[in-house]
Amino acid sequence: MMQAYKQDFLALALEHKALKFGEFTLKSRRKSPYFFNLGAIASGAAMAHLGECYAQALLDSGIACDCLFGPAYKGIPLVTATACALANHDIDKPFAYNRKEAKDHGEGGTLVGAPLTGDVVIIDDVITAGTAVRQAITLIKDAGARPAGLLVALDRQERGPQDQSAMHALKSEYGLRAHAICTLAEVMQFLQGIDGYDNALKDIAAYRDKYGV
Repeated sequence: MMQAYKQDFLALALEHKALKFGEFTLKSRRKSPYFFNLGAIASGAAMAHLGECYAQALLDSGIACDCLFGPAYKGIPLVTATACALANHDIDKPFAYNRKEAKDHGEGGTLVGAPLTGDVVIIDDVITAGTAVRQAITLIKDAGARPAGLLVALDRQERGPQDQSAMHALKSEYGLRAHAICTLAEVMQFLQGIDGYDNALKDIAAYRDKYGV
């Protein structure tokens, strides 16, 4: 049975229309029957709920870390919400994030927040090409820390250029422990228990048959 935090997360995504169905053109130019955008979750209560889902997923993953890192831009509120939620479990983790452009005054640099030390888990939304994560890995290594894990909201379980999913490619390339709150298979499982999603499920199944790993 799917864990409660996964069900909570998918219910939250549907409620706030972070998970939508129709026809959407992705960066890869593929026509997808669903679209996932955590930017649609944009209230204090909803972000607190989302942070708890991330925290539960991190605890469930078993990935140990000394620090959390959120790649700009969407990773910034996500890493903040996750750190706050972990504190509710009496786990106080420092966190940091980056600027897209280096600051040329004040303290300068691209990193904001706690110093990156020890094992670092990257917190992000959805991995497509993995560009932001690769940039985050470089920043973490340059700071003298170790990229130990990756936690995202959704694993699309979709083939990339080398017939691997983006998540699997990052695991292979960097030895990261990569984990998602939910996979596409779990999204489909969740929707099967709700009326009104039969057509969406058929379209997603056809898309998965064509592009899935």
